[in-house]
Amino acid sequence: MKKTLNVKSMAIIAIMSAIAGVLMFVDIPLSFVAPAFYKMDISDLPCLIGSFSLGPIAGVIIEFLKILIKLLLKPTSSAFVGELSNFLCGVALVLPAGIIYKKKHDKKGALKALVAGSFAMVIFGTALNYFFIIPSYVVMYKMPLEAIISMGQAIFPFIKDKFTFVLCCTLPFNLIKAAVVCVLTFVLYKRISHLINRTNS
Repeated sequence: MKKTLNVKSMAIIAIMSAIAGVLMFVDIPLSFVAPAFYKMDISDLPCLIGSFSLGPIAGVIIEFLKILIKLLLKPTSSAFVGELSNFLCGVALVLPAGIIYKKKHDKKGALKALVAGSFAMVIFGTALNYFFIIPSYVVMYKMPLEAIISMGQAIFPFIKDKFTFVLCCTLPFNLIKAAVVCVLTFVLYKRISHLINRTNS
């Protein structure tokens, strides 16, 4: 990490984790692009800010702790599939972004970091849905794959199979989520980082 973890750093990680955990409950469906069971939250925002401020490993720790906090407040309703996918996609965003920003601390470096993190999250999240999340929900909820595909067809009639479903629904959903989180990070980071650095000095 950018700085050795000390008591103040751990306190900041704890605060960011708590905020991220609460933000997991503020989710909204993006019904214009994906079925209603896809819901967007911005819980990766504190994780990304933590990754920029304290280093990429701190961002991963915040991602992990936010899941624990969420589970303490509300048990899983998806046999941990939703929580695991949220954690993995979050790590795919904050880890590369934090590594890149650690090497170049300026506006251009931040932009490169956010673009790279977004790209990693979108590609990884789309693949994760195709190979793990959708098959897991088919097994757990005994919902035929055709029923899930038909939900996508209600939005985009040209969807024909699982591949076109994730291409037309999952990928844009992940892209919108990554874009919202990254834009908010770009706008808010400098203001918040001054407070974090002052507290952590």
